[in-house]
Amino acid sequence: MKAAVLNNNKFEITQIPKPMLDEYEDGAIIKVIGCGLCGSDIVKMRTGVAKNGTVLGHEVVGEITEIKSNTEFKSGDIVALGHHVPCFNCHYCKGGNYSMCRHFKSTNIHPGGFAEYIYVTEEHLQNTIFHVNSNLSNIEASFLEPLACCVRAVKRADIKDNSNCLVIGLGSVGILMGEAIKAFGHKVYGCDLLPERICTAEKFGFNKTFLSNDEDKVLEEFKTVAPIGFDTIFLTAGASSTIDFAVKAARDGATIVIFSSVKDDKGFKNNDIYYRELKIMGSYSPSPMDLDDSMKLLEERRVKVAGISTIYPIEKLNDALHDTISNKIMKAYIQL
Repeated sequence: MKAAVLNNNKFEITQIPKPMLDEYEDGAIIKVIGCGLCGSDIVKMRTGVAKNGTVLGHEVVGEITEIKSNTEFKSGDIVALGHHVPCFNCHYCKGGNYSMCRHFKSTNIHPGGFAEYIYVTEEHLQNTIFHVNSNLSNIEASFLEPLACCVRAVKRADIKDNSNCLVIGLGSVGILMGEAIKAFGHKVYGCDLLPERICTAEKFGFNKTFLSNDEDKVLEEFKTVAPIGFDTIFLTAGASSTIDFAVKAARDGATIVIFSSVKDDKGFKNNDIYYRELKIMGSYSPSPMDLDDSMKLLEERRVKVAGISTIYPIEKLNDALHDTISNKIMKAYIQL
């Protein structure tokens, strides 16, 4: 089958063996219709976490072509999925830290979603795979997993009523985060260095957005909506420069949610956290319950994702990668 295989930080379109259901006791084979290019795919390439020979991609929408399962799924079903499954029984799961579960980290689809076919386990079918409602397009359905990541972050932040929330970084994930915050009934503001992203965020319902190319100026502008600082701040930009900026934008006692990695080891200052009683927390990957909530938000149109993605055929995956990194597009959807 056709697949995009990683080789020296580029994708090579080549033929690899198709997964065969006969090799497994149960599960399903899914023909991939499309797969979103996630920022984490790019990070894995840049940091060397993804080795040569890897097939990346996990924001999958596809059609079940073969199945051996005790679930109600059947051949011909169009589905979207999450790629990791927690055990629900370990210390991490019982504490609500599902994405820290060792079983969660060890489970995955095979191979990645930038391939014509993938295999999913019975555990996936029971917990992290969802029928795609006929009112959703395939591209919209591919946002199930990234939106679920945002849903988890909003839940973990435990935002209080009448809070002012700020999203720093308005790429596709920043837009999704803002929409998730709004869907949970909170006010959301956003800032970014790029004017076109400011315009996009306004179209997707942010209460107000700010161009942050002048730090002192934008911090002063923040006071018009959050006079004592923002109650909850989400860092989605993946830039270490946003760390100090977030602290300056936060009110005393605020929560700052880290939702992206950075290239260096820069971090928050101990005394800022101590004297100002800041709550610094991370949020990583979604549980099956977050995926369920995400699908409901998409189906009910409480979160809208149409117009975020640009479509590329799998043969143009390297172009999609380049265009994403260079900010020519907001997000790529790879069509198989």
